[in-house]
Amino acid sequence: MVSPPIRPGQSGLSLGFAEIERATESAVDDLARMVAVDTTFPPGAGYQAFAGLMESFVAPLGLECRRIDVPEHLWRVPGGPAHGARTNLIARRRSGRPVLGLYFHVDTVPAAPGWATDPLHLTRDGDRLIGLGAADMKGTIAAVLLALRAAERTGLPLGYDPMLLFCTDEEGGLYPGVRYLADQGLLEGHILNFNGAAAPRIWAGCFGLFTLLLRVHGRTVHASEAANAGSGANAIEAALPILNALAALKPDISERTSALPAPPGATRPLAAQLDISAAHGGQCGGQIPSRFEILICRRYAPEEDFSAARREIEDAIRKAAPQAEIEIVLTGHLMPTSDPTGPHWPRWQDALSAGFGYAPDEFAKWGATSCSDFGWVQATGMQEILLTGLGRPNSRIHAPGEFTTLPDIVALAKSVLAYLSAEFRPDLSPEATAIR
Repeated sequence: MVSPPIRPGQSGLSLGFAEIERATESAVDDLARMVAVDTTFPPGAGYQAFAGLMESFVAPLGLECRRIDVPEHLWRVPGGPAHGARTNLIARRRSGRPVLGLYFHVDTVPAAPGWATDPLHLTRDGDRLIGLGAADMKGTIAAVLLALRAAERTGLPLGYDPMLLFCTDEEGGLYPGVRYLADQGLLEGHILNFNGAAAPRIWAGCFGLFTLLLRVHGRTVHASEAANAGSGANAIEAALPILNALAALKPDISERTSALPAPPGATRPLAAQLDISAAHGGQCGGQIPSRFEILICRRYAPEEDFSAARREIEDAIRKAAPQAEIEIVLTGHLMPTSDPTGPHWPRWQDALSAGFGYAPDEFAKWGATSCSDFGWVQATGMQEILLTGLGRPNSRIHAPGEFTTLPDIVALAKSVLAYLSAEFRPDLSPEATAIR
């Protein structure tokens, strides 16, 4: 495509911004196709299909694609919730420029009851784009594609080679895809993580999270024989002391606060959490249930020790039901992310301002009890992680009616394009200043 001529006084970046505005409907179309691919975790069975869709999106941009599957022995839990290939995709350009990784997790949580629309069909309501994963975080992929196409169509010189990272199992998996890429030495440069908010935020890090699947075993008998079956036969009844023990532990854990700075407007420090996230058991009224499963979710502060936090829960379970036949299996784990600031953050802050219109005094540094898979990345030595995203307080992320807005997608696309552009704030580029 022939690039449009630059008029006097018009920069290449302003042309790129104009192209983003012109092509906004393409982002809506892209998002609709992404939402239609079911990548819910659990089970995470749609990753290969989603990788194929991404390959079709980036092919016209001349990006080199590589699929990387996480080996099954790393993520498979016997009887656990995950199944299907854990297919990650790297799509990159190689020109010799410094590398910017653009990270997305492609999985979503399952659609909760209460959706008024089809969660796998993008519904448009004015500027609102409603669908499962629209804000967290398929809309961010649409924004980055919008930015890269604008650069391609206007011939905007880039200061960084983009490396798109489409990764699996962030929503609570045992071995997230970006962890495997980091372990294999496949990450380069520095990374822009899109698992954040549309806000003037400087990331201070976040909590860790782990999930335990508890199975309580009983013995199946005809319901009429329950009185003669003996204690422990009914798995649900055997689990009641455990549920009570977890409920009693919950307020104690919630008193453990972190020094991580809370978001602006928060009325209390960030605190640890314990939740019973799911419970399943029984089939019918004529049968005593022989198994009851409980999913336990624990968010732990950076100051806490994972092994101690896990042991505390398991000890409480075994103490509450010493005679019960139980299994406790770790099904997911995200490490806390420590302070990810570094030399690229000032330039990213200016790029966010260029896209969203934030003033310098609006920026604040804060963390969150929400979790990220980038603690695993930091464990391999890559400390600095930039953060952005489409989350808003009213976006209904992980809830029925999740949505993002077209203006936010456009603003994010402009921010990404500015940061990638060679002409944008070269004085704040560590790579450019190192060459001088």
